[in-house]
Amino acid sequence: MHLTLEFGGGLELLLKDSVKLHQVDVKPKSGEDTVTMRDLLSWVKGNLIKERPEMFIKGDSVRPGVLVLINDCDWELCGNLDAELEEKDVVVFISTLHGG
Repeated sequence: MHLTLEFGGGLELLLKDSVKLHQVDVKPKSGEDTVTMRDLLSWVKGNLIKERPEMFIKGDSVRPGVLVLINDCDWELCGNLDAELEEKDVVVFISTLHGG
């Protein structure tokens, strides 16, 4: 499944090459037809995060303070971890936490 992932608010610094925009292909789990946000977060942790995954992931979800949008819609309105993604969806992760 081809997806566009965008990272902002400093989250891009945790990724390989510190790039904000990523065009990725995520395959459904064996025996599954769909990719959920839970699957995507696991994929991101294993394939894009280069350091300090605890700044992005807490348990099997994003850490508090990370805003997640699926096609410009808050993921809480889409089903959170169980939200099913579709081909060419755009998923944005923005950290709202800043040091001071």
